[in-house]
Amino acid sequence: MREMNKAKRELVVGVAFLATFALWTAMVQLVDVRPVGQNDTNVGFATLNTWFHGVTGVHMLLYVVTDWLGLVPVAVCLGFGVLGAVQLVRRRSLLRVDSDILLLGLHFAFVAFAYLIFEVVPINYRPIPIDGIMEASYPSSTTLLVLGVMPTLGFQANWRSNSLAFRKAVWAFVVAFSAFMVAGRLVSGVHWLTDIVGSILLAAGLLMLYRFAVCVVGARRRNKDGVVVDGVLREA
Repeated sequence: MREMNKAKRELVVGVAFLATFALWTAMVQLVDVRPVGQNDTNVGFATLNTWFHGVTGVHMLLYVVTDWLGLVPVAVCLGFGVLGAVQLVRRRSLLRVDSDILLLGLHFAFVAFAYLIFEVVPINYRPIPIDGIMEASYPSSTTLLVLGVMPTLGFQANWRSNSLAFRKAVWAFVVAFSAFMVAGRLVSGVHWLTDIVGSILLAAGLLMLYRFAVCVVGARRRNKDGVVVDGVLREA
């Protein structure tokens, strides 16, 4: 019962984050929209965005560093993909792969889908061209990737490991890496401030829905003695 109540709270919080993201996205297209972007393209919250961009300036080295470090969450995705593939081969059935791993794959698919949507339908463009090309900027794809993937590494450590020291070490890495990447992307000057805010809201919403789904499936797989049927399901 306690786990299901927690799942309901996470569902409510997740939906709230996604609703806030939708509202924020609408506001970016309606509030203080002026042609202050590349080639006089429109940017919402123009006063705030241009002020913040003027304060930070442009730091291409930081952009390049955070761009390459974006491979870290990609590696995390691949690692969990390998784990799922190994379970599939050994257990000879997709239905016998740990439910939290299947849900994780679905979560990663949603993150990728969100990224693709805003690449196809750009809300605004970066403050500066990248290699002479105007690129979509909202929401920040690197920030979305980092915040959509890295916390799941911590959740999985909580879910699967009995070692408190290991779980703390994983979370310390996740928090430090994520904070550096978000701050680095913000200060590098390749995104507007509102792009970063949008990514944080979207990533948080998707993460909470993932946690909700895992809690629900985990609760249903417990038998009457509280033993988990598949996987070492721990409270995240």
